[in-house]
Amino acid sequence: RELSAFLERIAADVAPGDHRTATLRIVSDRKIRELNRRFRDQDRPTDVLAFPADPVPSEFLPEEEAEYLGDLVVSADTAARQAQEVGVGLDDEIRVLAVHGYLHLLGYDHEQDRGEMERLERVLRLRHGLLRN
Repeated sequence: RELSAFLERIAADVAPGDHRTATLRIVSDRKIRELNRRFRDQDRPTDVLAFPADPVPSEFLPEEEAEYLGDLVVSADTAARQAQEVGVGLDDEIRVLAVHGYLHLLGYDHEQDRGEMERLERVLRLRHGLLRN
């Protein structure tokens, strides 16, 4: 619930008035590696994956489904290693990864946005007390 509330605060900061929701699932390196291989053709674990919902005109969906943005999957194993490397708690690292993944769900791409996604991530981390570099 706490992570859900956190995602709602991030959503309000990034896209005010956009009330779509996202799910967040915490998995092992083994599971995220399987997902990464299956959906991105990369046979390695990663820290976070974002799966946007298929765009379907909202008039064809029940109201609660029309508000669905997509799924975030975070590897607890990778998050724990990264948290230790940068000296933060696991909960904070998972929040950092959730911010990153949520921006992907909104369509941001760090390879195409010329630093905009990175800038927005830094702003959100500072605003929410996530002081990771």
